[in-house]
Amino acid sequence: MRELLYIALTAYVATTIGANAFDPGDADQGEKNFRQCQACHMVGPQAKNRTGPILNGIVGRPVASEPGFNYGKGIKTFAEGGKVWDEDMIFEYLKDPSAFIGGPSKMAMKFPDETFRRDVVTYLAQIGADGQRTQ
Repeated sequence: MRELLYIALTAYVATTIGANAFDPGDADQGEKNFRQCQACHMVGPQAKNRTGPILNGIVGRPVASEPGFNYGKGIKTFAEGGKVWDEDMIFEYLKDPSAFIGGPSKMAMKFPDETFRRDVVTYLAQIGADGQRTQ
């Protein structure tokens, strides 16, 4: 019985630690914050690639995979190995894109404020691949 309890506890800890650790922010504030991103990025059913790719369905999407967008060398290199965007990755990327990917990024904006980034990521996580907000 003791061994079974140990196995169950170990499995619980392993799945908890491996789970996405992102602490959600305020999606409504994130939508407002996202206005700073709209010069380069679009979301929504009618979104089109601009200087930056469409961000519909970005959470869960492979890095550098938006059809029709001409990604830079830095993000293409970073994407090798099949990386997929999750909330934690986007949160860190927004802080300093070039530092995060380990090379040049077309995205010149840096967002050092954690609350700002957390809110934007929470908002983007609610935008499905069809451009509709799910929550």
